[in-house]
Amino acid sequence: MFESFLWIALELTVLFVVISFVLSLLQSFIPYEKVEHYLRTRSKWKAGAFAIVFAFITPFCSCSTIPVVVNMLRNKVPFGLTMVFLFASPLLDPTILTLMGVILGWETAAIYTAVTAIFSVVLGFTLECLGFEKYVKPVMVEGYQSTHKKWDVKKALSETGQMMKSVFPFLIIGAAIGAGIHGLVPAEWIAEHFGHQAWWLIPLAALLGIPLYIRLSSMIPISQVLLLKGMALGPIMALLISSAGASLPEVVLLKSIFNIQLVAVFILSVLTMASVSGFIFYFI
Repeated sequence: MFESFLWIALELTVLFVVISFVLSLLQSFIPYEKVEHYLRTRSKWKAGAFAIVFAFITPFCSCSTIPVVVNMLRNKVPFGLTMVFLFASPLLDPTILTLMGVILGWETAAIYTAVTAIFSVVLGFTLECLGFEKYVKPVMVEGYQSTHKKWDVKKALSETGQMMKSVFPFLIIGAAIGAGIHGLVPAEWIAEHFGHQAWWLIPLAALLGIPLYIRLSSMIPISQVLLLKGMALGPIMALLISSAGASLPEVVLLKSIFNIQLVAVFILSVLTMASVSGFIFYFI
């Protein structure tokens, strides 16, 4: 079991450090003011696709997405596009997608990416069409600067170190739990209680994900072991999407910029995305 833990922890750490460093370098060249201008001036569907790309290249967790969302609203980025970014940003993290591809398979990562991207666009534009923009509070947020600054290698290394400080404990926790499940929990028990026949686990997993706030970096190694033990992929993906897309800390932060009606619809939207995505993987 200890050898399994070391291998999982080492694999995740190397992947995370390398990818985070590369992304830190790339992000230094993103002109955020131009991005916001592009989103304001292009057609809805072109801007929606661009919002997905912007969400992909800005790997924020659900909580750190909020200041960017506020800045987009302050700069008159259309509400629907802002919501597309809000839905997609914590789910389409390139670091996590790479880990998912290596550990769970590239087909799984590709399907996950396509499903979450499509849902983010559809949900964002649907909320705009239904007039939920009226539930946005007039807010001002400090601590987010939209001015563009060039970063050098030293700065990228510093950013990578800061990210590792916050994420590394979750990587280790995930690796430890995964190794523990691998060594202690019988495969027959998991297959019997959480296998493909247990379809009801998908909506249940989606509901449980929000208060649990399981980091994706912890969930992916756990998912690998659960799959090997016979657990269905559907509830795993439902849990992953709901916990990352609408965590309890994020909901608390959203209450400061959205009225309760929009917060409730946001949670319901993420639960819908998580449940439907889970059933897609259930039937694959």
